[in-house]
Amino acid sequence: MNRSRLAPGAGIVTAPGDRPVLRTSEGEFLRIDTGRVGPGELVDRLTEGEGQASSAELDRLVAAFEEAGHAVTGPRRPPLTGRTVHLLGDPVLTEPLARFAAAEGAEVHPATADDVAGLAGERDTTVVWCLDSPVPEGLWDEADRLPARHTAWLRCHREGAHTWTEPLASAPGDVTAAHVRLRRLAATAAHRELAAYWAGHRTPDTGPHPTEPAAALIAALLTADLIAWASGEPHRGSGLPARRRLRRIDLRDLTVTEHPVLPVPAVAPLPVPTARTAP
Repeated sequence: MNRSRLAPGAGIVTAPGDRPVLRTSEGEFLRIDTGRVGPGELVDRLTEGEGQASSAELDRLVAAFEEAGHAVTGPRRPPLTGRTVHLLGDPVLTEPLARFAAAEGAEVHPATADDVAGLAGERDTTVVWCLDSPVPEGLWDEADRLPARHTAWLRCHREGAHTWTEPLASAPGDVTAAHVRLRRLAATAAHRELAAYWAGHRTPDTGPHPTEPAAALIAALLTADLIAWASGEPHRGSGLPARRRLRRIDLRDLTVTEHPVLPVPAVAPLPVPTARTAP
């Protein structure tokens, strides 16, 4: 039988002369009412202590820890266990992401643009596309259809000195790459110039390209989005949900800014004017 252990990030703090307090993995401090159970017995039961004490009251107390998620049994299960990640794009970004995703339990496969359409409808699967350049017109159109068939879709690209990580889309109605483009065009007075930049009417790229630390940062942020998707949790703490979060990483100083972004509702086409005949 596996013994219960404190969950990763949780701990029990005992101030001199006071009752024990649980510090949760989120950083909250919660007082523990141990009843007739000695604090030392509880600590030993939930850590590597030598104590083997057991009682109905201690068992109930440990069960309450487990129910609240502050204690676990057995080895840690990596959060991406049972999930498949198909990676395509530039190796400077996909290689560290492949390592990070695999370390969290994902089954990682390389993919190509021709593979994307065939992956639609595969649940527990994410397609991740990373570009060290702006996105060419139409390149992500096919991948934007994946969430409508419940295959998750995550992407990033670079524009000059900034890399953008776009919201993870995993269900119909989520934010697609096309939505992000529309929202960004609507948010700037230079919409004509931005559209021309995306369309390729620009001078040759001068970088900067992601350094090893920058690539590791970008890969870590994308891995965090994959973990949020796998856990089914929209977000933790006060940050934006992964499905509504656009990030900009400045490659010069590695600062990260977050921007909320929502889907763009579908609208009916404008009516076609009909010719009027003179009376």
